[in-house]
Amino acid sequence: MCIVTIRGELGSGAPEIGKLVADKLQIDYIDREIIAKIAEEIHRPKQDIEAKEMPPGTLLGRIIEALGHSGYYQAAYLPTWEIPLDDTRYLTGLESVIKELAETGSFVIRGRGSQFILKDFPDAFHVLVVAPLELRMKRVMESLQLDEEAAKKEVERFGSSRHEFTKRYFHAELEDSLNYDLVINTQRLIFEDAASVIATICSQYFTF
Repeated sequence: MCIVTIRGELGSGAPEIGKLVADKLQIDYIDREIIAKIAEEIHRPKQDIEAKEMPPGTLLGRIIEALGHSGYYQAAYLPTWEIPLDDTRYLTGLESVIKELAETGSFVIRGRGSQFILKDFPDAFHVLVVAPLELRMKRVMESLQLDEEAAKKEVERFGSSRHEFTKRYFHAELEDSLNYDLVINTQRLIFEDAASVIATICSQYFTF
């Protein structure tokens, strides 16, 4: 089994690389948006019918089960800047969901403090994706159709909220390379090549 945790500042390419890694290893990819969509689904009036369409062995079923055991749905998918920093229930729920999922099979997960929550998990491989600010801003401008000033604000908001969240709950520095098994600079590697490096390492050191 292999759990790949991947994170990076906005514009670094972490989500794109994470999805490519999942494709190469033929395992599931999980991020906040996916968990949010599923949590939304199971709160609808037809949740019993929808739950039957998400059997336990599937990614959807596994997330539903993990959310159910956590007892606190919001923690897993709220944007970081919306999480009250004085509410430890969020961290408890978040840890519960991620640890539950880690017991169900291989996957790639982006962010959510997963690199800290699973730091002692023997089958976890932690990746940090970095890139210079100028390059990240350029990518954000292109992907979100923003001007330079708006892109700068978006990058700063994304970064500051995550740094504050990490310091408060995990007592760690988000960019400290000692928290990761591999650091990749996407100024030098295209996303496809970065994903290939990660997938190759995982294939050599973990079983699927």
